[in-house]
Amino acid sequence: MKYKDYYKILGLKRGADEKEMKKAYRRLARKYHPDVSKEPQAEECFKAVQEAYAVLKDPEKRRAYNELGANWQAGQEFRAPPGWQTPRRGFGQGAGGADPFSDFFSSLFGNGTANAGRRPRQQRSEPVAVRISLEEAFTGTERNLRLGNPNGGPARTLKVRIPAGVISGQQIRLPGQGGGGHSDLFLKIELSHHPLFRVEERDIHLQLPVAPWEAALGAKIQVPTLKGAVQLSIPPASNNGSRLRLKGRGLGGKKAGSQYVNLEVKIPPADTDEARAAYQQFAEALPFNPRDNLK
Repeated sequence: MKYKDYYKILGLKRGADEKEMKKAYRRLARKYHPDVSKEPQAEECFKAVQEAYAVLKDPEKRRAYNELGANWQAGQEFRAPPGWQTPRRGFGQGAGGADPFSDFFSSLFGNGTANAGRRPRQQRSEPVAVRISLEEAFTGTERNLRLGNPNGGPARTLKVRIPAGVISGQQIRLPGQGGGGHSDLFLKIELSHHPLFRVEERDIHLQLPVAPWEAALGAKIQVPTLKGAVQLSIPPASNNGSRLRLKGRGLGGKKAGSQYVNLEVKIPPADTDEARAAYQQFAEALPFNPRDNLK
């Protein structure tokens, strides 16, 4: 593979300080960002700039790179020397969430993982389904999980904290809690059916029955939410299927969901003489034809 001169990529001297590196990185990242740049091979240049900055901004990795590369020139064929020790501090993705790591980088720093080549790579185990109620998803909860031992040893019990605001299908990572301690354990959240609310991501929906006069005249009605009952104002002339929003009354998170109240106008039964008489008076008092638009 070819040796990469990270200083040359950023247009820096080897003695450049942190301020100079940051300034050079920002200038070049703007210049080559694939979303805005018209430069040829902008994406490749952008990744190279990210990689160079990821190494040089880290004091330990910069020191190791300087020691290793003092006698190399950009483009020369390169192999990491025998017994090369990867610096202990690793880091994840580069700026902007992209993965800029090249083969050259991987040979030196283990593809962005700490202690690459020194210990078994973390493997992802099959997620364990954990079913919780909607109320528990709203407030957070704890579970004692009984987990089998893949090596044939005794089962173990693990107490886990499920944070507030989780949604159905979300996975929670427990580092090192997989089989034998060499893998991560993932919990997959499943929400139980709720008798009142329907869930969509972080939003919840409630079908709210209302009487015809409440929909027509407007009303103030107590409505259940996950935080407790609140008073909701029904606007006059509301129709069946009208939807009202209670902002922030859904599941929490960086952007909390809302509760949507869908009005369902219920018609009282005409099952007594008094009820039929009331409907007859209503029909005579209001000359209303719901099928006018069909004419």
